[in-house]
Amino acid sequence: MSQLVAPLLRVHAADTVAVALEALPAGATALGVVLTQDVAQGHKVALTAHAAGDAVIKYGLPIGRTTRAIAPGDPVHTHNLATALSGELAYARVAADAALPTPPPGAVWQGYRRADGRAATRNEVWILPTVGCVGMTAEAVARAAQQRHGRVIDGIHAFSHPHGCSQLGDDLSGTRALLAGLAANPNAAGVLLLGLGCESNQLDALIDSVPAAARGKLRVLSSQSAGDELAMAGELVDELVDMAAPARREALPLSALAVGMKCGGSDAFSGLTANPLLGRFTDVLASAGGRAILTEIPEVFGAEQALLDRATSAEVFAAAAALINRFKRYYLDQGLPVSENPSPGNLAGGITTLEEKSAGAVQKGGQAPLVDVIGYGEQASRAGLTLLEAPGNDAVSASALAAAGATMVLFTTGRGTPLGFPVPTLKVASNHALAAAKPHWIDFDAATALDSGNTATDAAFLTQILDVASGTECAAERAGQRAIAIWKRGVTL
Repeated sequence: MSQLVAPLLRVHAADTVAVALEALPAGATALGVVLTQDVAQGHKVALTAHAAGDAVIKYGLPIGRTTRAIAPGDPVHTHNLATALSGELAYARVAADAALPTPPPGAVWQGYRRADGRAATRNEVWILPTVGCVGMTAEAVARAAQQRHGRVIDGIHAFSHPHGCSQLGDDLSGTRALLAGLAANPNAAGVLLLGLGCESNQLDALIDSVPAAARGKLRVLSSQSAGDELAMAGELVDELVDMAAPARREALPLSALAVGMKCGGSDAFSGLTANPLLGRFTDVLASAGGRAILTEIPEVFGAEQALLDRATSAEVFAAAAALINRFKRYYLDQGLPVSENPSPGNLAGGITTLEEKSAGAVQKGGQAPLVDVIGYGEQASRAGLTLLEAPGNDAVSASALAAAGATMVLFTTGRGTPLGFPVPTLKVASNHALAAAKPHWIDFDAATALDSGNTATDAAFLTQILDVASGTECAAERAGQRAIAIWKRGVTL
């Protein structure tokens, strides 16, 4: 539905603004308007006159209200556009069906089939510390084991964090749930749970939180109870490596993939190129019977109806609506507005309001049916699109995707970030400049869709996804970028 007359892009026929595809000087003419001022790349230009208080439309959706009159050709940004978001809403379901594409023939990847029937993109051993006190110990054990074993398996990784002690109630439960979910991830063929001994996050309770089907791959060590904890941990990791080593890749269908969808450091092109690209892949994955996981709940505020209308049942709709309102209440209870977004980087890239950011962000979910809503640390188990409870923070939400069972993450960005997460994290640039400047960060340039169209870009993207799923290292893996972050919500003792 987009209308392109270089150098302006009108995304939807109903839009009252267009996006500058390059920096434009005052006096430039496109789409029937003359620019009244210089406009930076990615920023918006009014296509119609707006009175003060009018809704501005982009992506076919309202992205805020004008704070003063705007003439055709005027730039539209923070100086004349503000959010219209306030608090919780009473949502009404309007069921919307969408025809999903037929999966391409031959979309096969080489993965590891696990005993529980799930499939892995990597065959690794993970060391998960229960508490920050043994985080550096876990890293030392992983480094030593990697030197001993080389490439016998795909990798040995420790994921340190600062939590697990001085926590109470739901805050402690969240830490435990996240670690338990990571322990269950199919990419971890074996897991060493490394404790200290005196922490709040006790090993017994953590083991009980790990899904029963995954407990057989666990090994456990309490450092305070051990003699030489480094030697004992090394022996347990050696045992896990021996257990994982016989696994071999085999041809698997697209339906065996579980993929997390994430955006971070977004710019105005994220909603034009990279996020729609993920959305089209989500539709293909869902139609094939695979699992797609969407999170970053605060970054659907203002565009949530597009997701809610695709709920496959009244129960899923009610759960999604409750999750969104619960997140809004989380903000309001801290005395903060629900619209406390976009970030400074988003603003510099041309995103003005949270509604605009959300309208671009929800496109990662494509038109796939919303089949389930799960809590932080819970597992995604249904074919189609699952909505996961987690905030927008990149490290926290990407870690939650891995804990939900994603065996790879597709991460779109317009500003760029080097950070990677426990599972392969394929970085997708929204613009050519980022892809050219940061090839050591970026795996795929989604802006090719503006040059050659969606068909060629989608085919190339699917090929790269299948290659990474089959073992080709993504940029974050090559750089050794592996990290987790845990959602800290409560008091610290």
